[in-house]
This record gives sequence, structure tokens and C-alpha cells, in this order.
Amino acid sequence: MKEEIQSDATASGIEACETQCIHEDMVSCVKSRMPAEELLAELGDFFKTFGDSTRIRIVSALMYGELCVCDIAATLGASESAVSHQLRVLRQAKIVRSRRDGKQIFYSIDDEHVGIPVSVGLEHLREGRKYVLFLLFNRFLRALRVGRFSGFARSVRT
Repeated sequence: MKEEIQSDATASGIEACETQCIHEDMVSCVKSRMPAEELLAELGDFFKTFGDSTRIRIVSALMYGELCVCDIAATLGASESAVSHQLRVLRQAKIVRSRRDGKQIFYSIDDEHVGIPVSVGLEHLREGRKYVLFLLFNRFLRALRVGRFSGFARSVRT
């Protein structure tokens, strides 16, 4: 059943339908498949963590393997203090993990799927395709729902 409502959105310069036509069957289907609000809020926080270019650079560096704070700072051309601060944020968000070896602390990606949003974003920017990020993000959400990240990671690489 469709519900039609006249819209004044186009008069205000917003791109929208001139006539709002709600497709109840589609809305119902989408609502039933969307992840829970709490999970989406956590996902939003996860992506907010990537909102700082230094944190993105750190994650990008750690995608190649475990590094100590000194090595990360040298790789990024940043101070150890600045890197350490950002690593704390990433650790709290469970994006990276640390291990102590004597006087050094080594960092690595927390688990294999953490680098996927960075890889997908880079792929999107490199290829210039506006739809790639959307499609892969939807795949990521499906993998998140069923708990199959390793299969998702393989499908992204191919």
C-alpha cells in the first residue's frame, strides 16, 4: 500500500520527490533487516574513531604488521607523544591491541577485520567509484550480522 503526501522539499531547494510516496512493503522489509539501533550506534562510534587522519595513518601502518611506538612515530613523522595519545584512543575502541616486550610496547591491529573499512575506503578513493564503498559497506554489515568476517575479508580481496 502506498501513502502519498505532497512535499514542499523541492520548493526549498532540497532534492526530493515532488510527491512523497511511501512504499510500505519496502519500508517494512528494510526495517526488519536493519541491525539493532544499539549496534548501529556502536558502528557509528567505530567509524568516528577513524575521523582523525593520524589514527587512519596509524591503522594503515599497522596493517603491514606489528610496530612499536617509536617505529610508528618514525613511519608517520610524528612525535611519540602524539602517536601514543592516538594509540590510546584506538586501543580503547578495540581497533588496536598492545603487548609489552621489556621496555617497549608493540601495537598491532586487534583482529583481521579492523583494517577492512580502511582498505575499502582506500579502494573507493583510488578507483573513484561512488558505489564501491556502499556495496562493500553493506557486505560488511551482513558479515557483522552473521559473524563471518574471515569470509568477508576473502571476498573483498578477490
